[in-house]
Amino acid sequence: MSIEVDSEVARPQPAAPPIIGDAAPNFRARTTMGPRTLASYRGRWLLLFSHPADFTPVCTSEFVAFAQYHSQFQALNCDLLALSVDSLSSHLAWTQSIAQRFGVQVPFPIIEDPAMGIARAYGMLPAGALSSATVRTTFVIDPTGIVRALIAYPLTVGRSVAEILRLLQALQVSDAADVSTPEGWQPDEPVLANPPTTSEEVGVCGTDWYYCLGSL
Repeated sequence: MSIEVDSEVARPQPAAPPIIGDAAPNFRARTTMGPRTLASYRGRWLLLFSHPADFTPVCTSEFVAFAQYHSQFQALNCDLLALSVDSLSSHLAWTQSIAQRFGVQVPFPIIEDPAMGIARAYGMLPAGALSSATVRTTFVIDPTGIVRALIAYPLTVGRSVAEILRLLQALQVSDAADVSTPEGWQPDEPVLANPPTTSEEVGVCGTDWYYCLGSL
């Protein structure tokens, strides 16, 4: 496994761990479904989510949920890609256990990252860390390879896959229509127009010019 800079990304690769708006670090790694690179997902959204170890209860519940929501992410032109510091053989044994225990097939690949190279490149581990306990981050990467959102979770709190799906939907609507989404927004609900920049535009929303709800 190696970490590489993707030469096709227009923006410069950050020296520090990536934040929103940065180019996601490219990688080449083995997964449960064959070799994968970040560049191979170009043109599609990617949800890269990590967990500190296989056969852990919280992460198992998340994998079951991600598998159940997989078709909904696919419908939004988004692939799922998991990462763990454990070995490929451990990943394969874990997915078999999930299938036997929950009757759920894991339909997305899992990266092996035993040297924690990808975890470090993505800022999931502080410098010099010997434990993978903090490898609990979710990255939403757009079709051009740019980090659009990231969320970190502690070991004891499971992710809400429904919320991550909602986040992806909101990002796509915001991009497509040049709008923002209010708190708790759901598809087909009103969106927020961008604040006006001229006096003529202020009149469109009336006195509440800074908070203008509308439909798509």
